[in-house]
Amino acid sequence: MVAANPDTANLIIAMPEEYIHYTITRINGTLWAKIDGTYPLQILTDTDNASSCLPTELPMVYPTPPDTTNIHVSMNHAELDWSDYPYDTHHTAIGDWTMIYCLIAPVQEQFLLKIHYEHPVQRINGSYLFLYDLNISPYLSPQSLNSTAYFTIRMDVNVSNLHAYTTQSDSVWNPINYTTTQEGNTQVVSIEMHSEYDKPLLGDLAISFSDSEAETREVTLWIVIPLILIAALLALIIYRKQRRKTR
Repeated sequence: MVAANPDTANLIIAMPEEYIHYTITRINGTLWAKIDGTYPLQILTDTDNASSCLPTELPMVYPTPPDTTNIHVSMNHAELDWSDYPYDTHHTAIGDWTMIYCLIAPVQEQFLLKIHYEHPVQRINGSYLFLYDLNISPYLSPQSLNSTAYFTIRMDVNVSNLHAYTTQSDSVWNPINYTTTQEGNTQVVSIEMHSEYDKPLLGDLAISFSDSEAETREVTLWIVIPLILIAALLALIIYRKQRRKTR
């Protein structure tokens, strides 16, 4: 969500492609998502001399899920300072998110923006779920008609019932196709989202799944606890019988 300075009305920012890498892992018993976004950006203008129209800096706001931590923003591999953005929140299909703010400088016609952050995976209606806010419309224009987001999601935990959706609205979620490959014990999910100017956008990406390890532990508990109770009851019965014999 990069916004140009108000005095550069002819400034157009294009992002023909973006790459988002997720890693879902378990930390101290809690599932976490670690995200690395790579955004090759281009500044287009409606004049022949593009460099003379570049602003000195570009303000950027970026939404973050609840309890996000370990945030890093860089431009062309140089770390940028950021701060919390207290003036507004960003609405998603699973809640209103806070945002961070930073200044991109010095501005170039082409630059590489990278953002890293981590957050616990939310549990909603019995399933684990995370959402990526695509928000691609600011980067589509008659000068930049298409954009493709490439998602790679590495599941470092055993999951089941995995589903992928695009959130057209809070209540309308549409299934989206994905492919999976196996790298050792890691399941890798790949998704592509294509967006086109002046056509309906897919919305954000939401992934839901179940934690197979947690489910296995729960099933084991449901089996073990009754067995323990039965064993305790049998032991009590045997103990009482033995006491009667001794009397």
